[in-house]
Amino acid sequence: MKRRKVVILGAAGRDFHNFNCFFRDNEDYEVVAFTATQIPDIEGRAYPPGLAGKLYPNGIPIESEGDLPELIRKHGIELAVFAYSDVSYEYLMHRAALVNACGADFHLQGARNTQVKSSRPLISICATRTGCGKSQTTRAVSDILRKKGLKVVAIRHPMPYGDLIKQKVQRFAAIGDLERHACTIEEMEEYEPHINNGVIVYAGVDYEAILREAEKEADIILWDGGNNDISFYQTDLYITVADPHRAGHEIRYYPGETNILLADVVLINKVDTARPDDIETVRNNITRLNPDAEIIETSSPISVENPDIIRGKNVLVIEDGPTLTHGGMKFGAGVVAAKQFGAASLVDPRPHTVASITRTYEKYPGIGTLLPAMGYGDGQVKDLEETISRVPCDAVVIGTPIDLRRIIEIRQPSTRVRYDLGPEGMAALERIIEPFLVSRGL
Repeated sequence: MKRRKVVILGAAGRDFHNFNCFFRDNEDYEVVAFTATQIPDIEGRAYPPGLAGKLYPNGIPIESEGDLPELIRKHGIELAVFAYSDVSYEYLMHRAALVNACGADFHLQGARNTQVKSSRPLISICATRTGCGKSQTTRAVSDILRKKGLKVVAIRHPMPYGDLIKQKVQRFAAIGDLERHACTIEEMEEYEPHINNGVIVYAGVDYEAILREAEKEADIILWDGGNNDISFYQTDLYITVADPHRAGHEIRYYPGETNILLADVVLINKVDTARPDDIETVRNNITRLNPDAEIIETSSPISVENPDIIRGKNVLVIEDGPTLTHGGMKFGAGVVAAKQFGAASLVDPRPHTVASITRTYEKYPGIGTLLPAMGYGDGQVKDLEETISRVPCDAVVIGTPIDLRRIIEIRQPSTRVRYDLGPEGMAALERIIEPFLVSRGL
């Protein structure tokens, strides 16, 4: 039987997972290529034979998504599988229109063929957009569980930007593991807070193999989702985080709406800094889509190690990279802190950027006067460090999940902003989790 030719559109995460779950040993299909976008410098390599399986002894090339029409024409592609997240419905359908115009079918895979079953109870924390507060919610849930005496293991959504064979299954239990696995800034931002919280983190490429390892040392597993992707695992308690600073996005971005529909609990975060009308918009959309979901409203309070560095100063604010880029967020905790503690002004970094940081602003012009903490590799980390050094500011406000000063040299006076889930959110989650644990014999 002739195998149906496939291209998988991705960003080094969901695409590999969908392949592993459905296509890897499936003799009905031939995956000709992956395409890559959204993340810089991840194309031009291959999904290696050691991960691709017996049907792909030479591995599978990873091409730029910009070459998609030529790939479809050259190889006679019949099916294009869209497999990345945090995109608007308009963007999604533009991709579908292009694929259809080139003669191929456009396909989105659902949970049945892509979610793996765990032998342990599993809680998923997902979101409607990147930057909603998934990670702080995951930390809050892990605190609740560990106070119950449970051994908690977190599994983080993939970010395999290096050697894919070496990244098949990664375990992070200490800060030194971040260096051992040559983590990027983006990876450290997600793994380090869990490690500091006393929680082991797994990540990598093969998420069934990862799950099986995590099960060996966990009473309960937390899925810490990336972007606004749906969970890779069949889930016993599904928590979705929504952001009223981007009201309406919960029904306009893929697959955030799916996460609302799947949710047992929807947590509306950042209500302390959002407009009441926007909070109400998000609540009404949730209620309309999923009337059975329990809705929690919670603050996201910030703390600053040294507010005097901000007060009256012209400051450069550095925020989480993906949240500002494809997440489309206009500000984060750093801006909130700058305003709350009386900064004189926000200094525009754009006239002073170099190399890959300049290209980031060209690709995402809506970032504005903030600096995204881009660090997808050593070269970009150096570009970030040089850009910061060139900005004529009195001080630097670091609003990223990790302390950038551990990774790069910041010559100006600087202070770090931290943010956590508000106490009312913690109390509500504890009230929900308690009967859940009882029902699972925990």
